[in-house]
This record gives sequence, C-alpha cells and structure tokens, in this order.
Amino acid sequence: MGFSSSFLVLAALLALASWQAMASDPSPLQDLCVVDKNSPVFVNGFVCKNPMDVKADDFFKAAELEKPRMSNKVGSNVTLINVMQIAGLNTLGISLARIDYAPLGQNPPHTHPRATEILTVLEGTLYVGFVTSNPDNKFLSKVLNKGDVFVFPVGLIHFQFNPNPHKPAVAIAALNSQNPGAITIANAVFGSKPPISDDVLAKAFQVKKNTIDWLQAQFWENNHY
Repeated sequence: MGFSSSFLVLAALLALASWQAMASDPSPLQDLCVVDKNSPVFVNGFVCKNPMDVKADDFFKAAELEKPRMSNKVGSNVTLINVMQIAGLNTLGISLARIDYAPLGQNPPHTHPRATEILTVLEGTLYVGFVTSNPDNKFLSKVLNKGDVFVFPVGLIHFQFNPNPHKPAVAIAALNSQNPGAITIANAVFGSKPPISDDVLAKAFQVKKNTIDWLQAQFWENNHY
C-alpha cells in the first residue's frame, strides 16, 4: 500500500511538472473566445464575451503591416499584433510581429517569457543569435538573408542586428502565444522603476557603482509599438 501511494504521488508530481513545462498557451476548449472588454472579472487571459455578440471585426485589424515603420534610438521598431489588438486571438495561442531595422539598427537582447519565436527575413540581412541557459550559456548565431528562417526557443535571450550601414531590413515573426511578452534586458536591469540598488548591480556586473549610476541615468527606449 505504501509503495502504491508513493507511486501515485510521484506520478502526480511528474504530471504537474510536465504541465508547467508547456511552451505555449493552453489549447482552446471552444471554437472561439473573443475578449469581453467590459467584464470586471480577472482570469488568466481574458473572459469570453457572448458568442452571439461575436462579429467578424473581432478577428480583424487594419494593421498596414506592408508599410515601413519609423526608427528610433536603437534603430528598430517592433509592431506586435497580439490579443491586445485583435480580441478574437484570445485562447488561440498565436501572435505576429513586423520588425523594421534601420541601417545598423538592432532589436536589442530580450526574451519572450511565454513564447517560442520563428522569424523570417523579408528584406535585407540580419545577424541573429540566442544564448542558452545556465550553466552552459552557449551562444548560437547566424547571418540571415532574404527568405531565411530562424527559431528562438521560448524564454532564451536573443537579438537581431542589421549589419548593413546603408540599407534597412524587415522581418516578420510568429510567436506561439496570444500575449508572448517581451523583456528587454537593458531596460529591465537598468531602467526599472524604482531602480534596482546600484550596490546589487555593481556586484552582479563586477563594476564600480558610478558605472551603474551612469547606466541607470540613460533613457532606455522601448521599441515595441
């Protein structure tokens, strides 16, 4: 009886661990679950509105993704189409982004905590890469040309850089989450509000506190729109 109980507990723990390890949003339990923007209820995701009230426009956005985007300080602009822009994406586990890169522009090192990303270069050339988790921290990189595809695994730090000093680049990315999230490393570490203690960061980066103070005083631009 003791062995049987232990086995059941172990099986339950393994099942829980595998559920937590899912790298994409849960599968939908109905055809659609359009966001009810007027609901006061908070859930993991969004409350569905009455299916009888669903319209085609709930699944549509005139995003004009064929048009170039203006650049900024880091030289890139990410136009994300997720559940916040298209209410019908709720529970469907997918989103899309157009990324514009100025000459020598970059999409700085960042992570998507809830999604794997697959990126396709539409125009130009990109140098891309990601770093695996501790303890190896292996860096994998590649130069991509028009039509090339690259995958960034869920949660890992990655970047894209346009090495051409004269021509812009454009890419389209698909992500397996309705709301993948983005954590830009420099912004999170040096631009947090309130700021992280410079004592903590100086020790973490093995530099002097005045270096940290200088970094925290910079304007850390958000390139997601």
